[in-house]
Amino acid sequence: MPNDTAEISRLNDAVANVRKEIAKVIIGQDQVIEELLISMFSRGHCLLVGVPGLAKTLLIRTLADALDLKFARIQFTPDLMPSDITGTEIIEENMTTGEKMFRFVKGPIFANIVLADEINRTPPKTQAALLEAMQEHNVTAAGTTYHLDEPFFVLATQNPIEQ
Repeated sequence: MPNDTAEISRLNDAVANVRKEIAKVIIGQDQVIEELLISMFSRGHCLLVGVPGLAKTLLIRTLADALDLKFARIQFTPDLMPSDITGTEIIEENMTTGEKMFRFVKGPIFANIVLADEINRTPPKTQAALLEAMQEHNVTAAGTTYHLDEPFFVLATQNPIEQ
């Protein structure tokens, strides 16, 4: 029991430090920050809805910096394909042997914190690729399953003007 109390105290201090770091950059959005942290610590994902200019991208980038995690931003557009976010196989030639082979190049989904910007603008098949990663913490490409590094947290933004 005393060990549990010490762990809870350490967690509380860590969360306070993260809030403090975010507050250095983001001002006046305490409730959004609190709900964002709750979502992340509960191993969920988050949808931020708001018009452009509310510092959503800055908030997510600041969170990643505060936690020293790898950050990636994906701008969702109507022509975005699933391989644009998951990655793709390329043909690579061995210069000494001349042998050609496929090599998988990881996409931006292979970050710890992923900002899926304006997710409502992309086709359903690309959204489905993102949802697989969110649910299973895996990416399947060319019949091979790749595991995503933990923690894995997706924050999607949705522009209400687009609807």
